[in-house]
Amino acid sequence: MLSIDAHLDLAWNALQWSRDLTQSVYTLRAREARLEGAGRGQNTVSLPALRRGRVALCFGTVLARVNERGAPEIDYPSPAQAYAAAQGQLAYYHALARQNHARLITMRAQLDAHIAEWETWDAAHAAETIDTPPPGIVISMECADPILSPDQLPEWRAAGLRVIGPAHYGRNRYAGGTGTDVGFNEAGIQLLNALQRSGMILDVTHLSDEAFWEALSLHDGAIIASHHNCRALVPHQRQLSDEQIHALIQRDAVIGAAFDIWMLIPDWSFGKSHNRQASIATVAEHIDHVCQIAGDSLHAAIGSDLDGGFGRESSPYDLDTIADIQKLADALAERDFDDDDIANVMYQNWLRVLRRAWQE
Repeated sequence: MLSIDAHLDLAWNALQWSRDLTQSVYTLRAREARLEGAGRGQNTVSLPALRRGRVALCFGTVLARVNERGAPEIDYPSPAQAYAAAQGQLAYYHALARQNHARLITMRAQLDAHIAEWETWDAAHAAETIDTPPPGIVISMECADPILSPDQLPEWRAAGLRVIGPAHYGRNRYAGGTGTDVGFNEAGIQLLNALQRSGMILDVTHLSDEAFWEALSLHDGAIIASHHNCRALVPHQRQLSDEQIHALIQRDAVIGAAFDIWMLIPDWSFGKSHNRQASIATVAEHIDHVCQIAGDSLHAAIGSDLDGGFGRESSPYDLDTIADIQKLADALAERDFDDDDIANVMYQNWLRVLRRAWQE
């Protein structure tokens, strides 16, 4: 079955972590075998692995923050530097498309033609993963710090950006993110207004609770939560509360389940806990929780965040590469999801969101 993943840091991995994603996962692991640090030599994502996993489409991020005392490879002292880093990541996606490694999907007609080609291939190659169409990429932004000012948004849209999450961890330039209790500042409110005028999609992932509720109040356009799990199962501000899930359902939003282990089970610690504590069935548990609140399967999907600064060591133990995302269909079937429900979660729900947001 086809799948769509709403959160992969492809360009960040390629440029900031120097991974040639046109190579196999195993080649990349071999090249990093002597490197130290979380995720090194443990990567799970590459373009060939996407094809094997029938990931017909993904949301590929641009990611850079402004924080002069922050983390290397993600934080920059000034907006100009964050802008330049993000522009480089944007250029990477255009380079992949120019070399036919991927397709940039920016409008409804492209989306429909791309998915139709993948569905035709999928029907004809039930047990094979050769000669697939190229994966499609919808460019999204995780943390709006690289946007120099809200009036610059048309420039980003013209370059292919279609989804924006205003914040990441900490206090960002436009809004409070994970680990804060602040909402949107004046520039952030202007950004929301510009976002709505542009017709782009707002991603509420990583917003503080205060910013989350402000976003739903101030923004009338399309809303998603690209990679979130459930606070009822893993108590942490990074997760969505049942009240927030219900509010997103009321807006006909879709919530992508993340595969980060610390977001799947409570009390998991980097470097101390083992990844055998969570499986792909654990991901299905979070998806099922969203579906139980909704009363249907129309609001849950995939936003894996694989290789988002971690690797196999912090992913479900039964996931070797992103190709194993196909195991999620079996895990959902074991929870009595029927074929239509499984298709909704695997790819149809994200298709509905994009088709509704893109009228052209």
